[in-house]
Amino acid sequence: MAALPMSHVYGLSLFAVGLLSIGATVVVMRRFDAGDAVAAIGRYKVTHMPLVPPIMAAMVRAAAAGGVPPSQVASLVQVSCGAAPITAALIHEFLQAFPKVDFIQGYGMTESTAVGTRGFNTSKHKKYTSVGLLAPNMHAKIVHLESSSCLPPGFSGELWLHGPGIMKGYLSDDDDACTRKDGWLRTGDIAYFDLDGYLYIVGRLKDTIKYKGFQIAPGDLEEVLIHHPEILDVAVTSAEDEEAGEIPVAFVVRRSGSNLSCKQVMEYVAKQVAPYKRVRKVVFVEAIPKSPAGKVLRRLLRNSHDTAAAATSSCSISSKL
Repeated sequence: MAALPMSHVYGLSLFAVGLLSIGATVVVMRRFDAGDAVAAIGRYKVTHMPLVPPIMAAMVRAAAAGGVPPSQVASLVQVSCGAAPITAALIHEFLQAFPKVDFIQGYGMTESTAVGTRGFNTSKHKKYTSVGLLAPNMHAKIVHLESSSCLPPGFSGELWLHGPGIMKGYLSDDDDACTRKDGWLRTGDIAYFDLDGYLYIVGRLKDTIKYKGFQIAPGDLEEVLIHHPEILDVAVTSAEDEEAGEIPVAFVVRRSGSNLSCKQVMEYVAKQVAPYKRVRKVVFVEAIPKSPAGKVLRRLLRNSHDTAAAATSSCSISSKL
């Protein structure tokens, strides 16, 4: 089922090029609606459904509201998710709502012709939070952010890719900072491999918070915060600090009726992370700005930080802690 825009490399590579080239039937939705999607799955016996996190969340809400009769989705074999990070909480909710569906994630970029990794579950390995194993003919390495040395499994660094699908460069751009002359693509993503070869995306290099020389991935803190029972949504970004350089700031959407305070949020995080990773400021907001694919627009959060802090409830702690 095609519920993704084909102008995006995700939809383009899967539907307009990939699946049609092997003779697969593609059911195209003019516009996504959870009820219409469920009806189409039942009518056309859809087996595979590539999604982005917002669509996946809509399917989970529909199931929770009783709008997904098991008989209507009995044909569904696999659901894949990509294009934006997804929380472990949403994955868990999806698996609860659709227990018979194989869930995987994938990773790719426009610069790699959407080729990178794809999830692969077996009786031995069901690593739902991983973006999967490397595609055939694709090579990868995890590079230390400062020394550029290759890192072993379990260590996070910048992901570099090499393979036949990697672009030569950007049109009319002589800057080779992204694509090196040796063919390696610097993805700008912070990631690590486990001992079984499964890849995990931690965050974006440009989003990394540099606190007193320490590197903090916003995704690490977001994963902790989203498990708080009174937090509906959250995004973490950086704010300039005279002493520390940058500090982590959490933008939090509270659940309806919650009286959660800034102090409680910071204490919740502090109990679960290293001292340098603690959230130093909390801003309560009505919603987190995101792209249609579900990516958090951190630039908007950073740019609006001063206004948001003045217009909403917020508090902070000293960077000396």
